[in-house]
Amino acid sequence: MEYQLPISVKLVVDYHGRVPLLRNERDEWELPGGKLEPGETPEEGVCREVAEELGLTVASVDIIDSWVYEITPVRHVFVVSYGARYRDAEDLVYSAEHKELGVFGYDEVAALPMPEPYKRTIDRWRRRLG
Repeated sequence: MEYQLPISVKLVVDYHGRVPLLRNERDEWELPGGKLEPGETPEEGVCREVAEELGLTVASVDIIDSWVYEITPVRHVFVVSYGARYRDAEDLVYSAEHKELGVFGYDEVAALPMPEPYKRTIDRWRRRLG
């Protein structure tokens, strides 16, 4: 079997100074995002995913980080993370593919059940924002 490495795009949204996260089926918090659709750029894909998963319209994103994440010993995914500031008045919603929506202060993220690369990328975005 040929090794395949799917691509996932994730977005740290600075939502009025806090970070919206989604609880997945493993009871971990994760960044909004997902897989690319055919013909999409990573930037288009992450903006589409955030609209689907949080109900937010984001037009401008900055790349933060990338890494290969081991889901299981034989299943990996290449993750590219982006950041965006969000200051409009749209309310957050979340899609049925997640169990819960949480909005956290940057100082709360370290204690959450969440993969370490997500914590690292959130911290990098926080530092970039100043």
